[in-house]
Formats: sequence, C-alpha cells, structure tokens
Amino acid sequence: MLKLSHRGNPFRIGFRTIKTAVGVALAISLAQYFQLEFYVSAGIITILCIQATKRSSVRSSLSRFAACLIGIVLSIIFFEGIGYTPLSVGLLLLLFIPLCVLLQLKDGIVTSTVIIFHLYTYQTVDGYIVLNELALITIGIGVALLMNVYIPSVDKQLKQYQKRIETNFKKILEEFAFFLRDGNHLWDGKEITETSDLLKEAQSLAFKKIENHFLRNEDKDYHYLKMREKQFEILMDLMPILSNLDQTLEQGLKLSDFLEELSAGVHRGNTASIYLERLAVLREEIGEMSLPETRKEFETRAHLFYLLNQIERYLKIKNQFKVG
Repeated sequence: MLKLSHRGNPFRIGFRTIKTAVGVALAISLAQYFQLEFYVSAGIITILCIQATKRSSVRSSLSRFAACLIGIVLSIIFFEGIGYTPLSVGLLLLLFIPLCVLLQLKDGIVTSTVIIFHLYTYQTVDGYIVLNELALITIGIGVALLMNVYIPSVDKQLKQYQKRIETNFKKILEEFAFFLRDGNHLWDGKEITETSDLLKEAQSLAFKKIENHFLRNEDKDYHYLKMREKQFEILMDLMPILSNLDQTLEQGLKLSDFLEELSAGVHRGNTASIYLERLAVLREEIGEMSLPETRKEFETRAHLFYLLNQIERYLKIKNQFKVG
C-alpha cells in the first residue's frame, strides 16, 4: 500500500501480504488434499509467483512453468544417465542455469531447482513422480494467478498525488510572480524537491496501474503525469533566469500578474488555450513599450522575453494534453 506520507506505523500488513498468506495456505491445502509428495513446495511456488501486478504475475508464472519443464527433462537425462550423485547435480546446474538465462527464464531458476532436488531425493524418475511435480507446479502457479485476479484500485492514491503536485505547481508559480514583483523575496524552495519526488512516485504507481490491465497499454493518469513532468522541467529552467533579474521593470510586473493568474488556473482541466491567448496579448503589450535605455535594461528585457517563450512552451504542453 503506497502512501504519500512516510509517517505512521512502520509495521503494517499490506494487501499483497494477505494475498500471499491466503494463497500459500490454499496451495498447501490443495496439494495435501491430492496427497502429493512434497506438498509444502506448492506453497513455496505460490510465494514466488505472486507479484505486484497482474502482468508481472503472468510473466513470472509462465517463466517458472517453462523453466520447471526444462529442469525435469534435464534431471531425467543427467540423473538417469550419470547417476544420482552430487556431481550430476552440479553438472546439471552448470547447464541449466545458463540455459534459463539464455531463454530469459531467470525467474524460474529457484523454482526449478526445488523440483530438481525433489527428483534427486526420489533417487528415481517414473511417470508418477513426474506427474506429482507437474501437479505441484500447476497448483502453486494456479493459486498465485487466482490470488492476483483482484488488485485494489490505485485511482484514489493517484488523485492524492495529482492534488499535491498541482498544489506545488501553484506555489512555485506564485513564488515566481512574487520574485518578479520584489527581487528580495525569500523562498525556501521545498516544493521543488517535493514535486520531483511526487512525480517519480506517482509515475511508478500509474505504471503499476497499466500493468494490472492486460488489454491496456496506455493510461490517462500516466500521460497526465508525464505532461506535468515536462512542465516541471520548464519551471526548473526558469529559475536561473529569474535569479538574474536584479531589477524590477514595468514589463516584469505585468508578467508577474500573469504568473499569479496562471497559478490560480493549475488543475487537470485544459484551459491552456485561454492563457495562450492572454500571453499573446501580454507579449504584444511588452513589445510596444519603450525601448531599453541601458545595457542592463536590455539584458533584463531579453530575459523577460525568454521567460515568455518558456511559459508559452509550458502552456502548449498542457494544451496538447487530452482531458479524459
């Protein structure tokens, strides 16, 4: 369970833990009911196959099943051909592990090793033993997939992240506006590092949401967060330019008013086109003002036009975002 705050009781039982505990108990019960040898191994396989998302669980399960089949075949070849000795186990693993890596079945190495050791313990291989191992694998994997049928929605958590990110965007734009109005304005900038962390955490959560849908490769929340990430990069580019503005001009005051207005309009809805129109008017007004008289005024005016261009980029990124 992912939380925005790191405070609270460090010891808590998450949903995945509950699923794992229930799944292990069910897998062992089924294996025991069918009187399978090494029935506890069904629980071990279930633990290994329960993953954070549905897609990863299926990929892991298929990988483990394929690796187990290869492990059984190689066990028959090595144990029956060389003998049931530690040397044959070592030689088998020398071939088996690189083969799994080559076939991109690394997830199945541990599970398959358990099955290989079962066959080694039997000291013989026949049809009943092979069926017993296949049954353990099927029960363990099947129960894991069953446990992952339901995964709690993360929509509420993503909305919390969105709200926090938008609140920080508003604060950052407000602080930019205050700085343009009063160059001596102090700000600790904590929203900068916080927003960077929130974007990473939220994107990770949104990606997990995609991984929990088999027929969906895109997600509106994930695209929204990528859009905010691009906008955030632009806001960070504005900071060094703002720091070079050591004098207050009438043009800067106009831009300050615009940024303050823009900060109030930070939300998921798309009103960027309105602000783009207002920005065009502001650019025209600044362009019609009297020419700078000193080099310092000229440099400041150039910085202001750069800010206008970057804010335009910021708005165009939002304008391309499809609300849904």
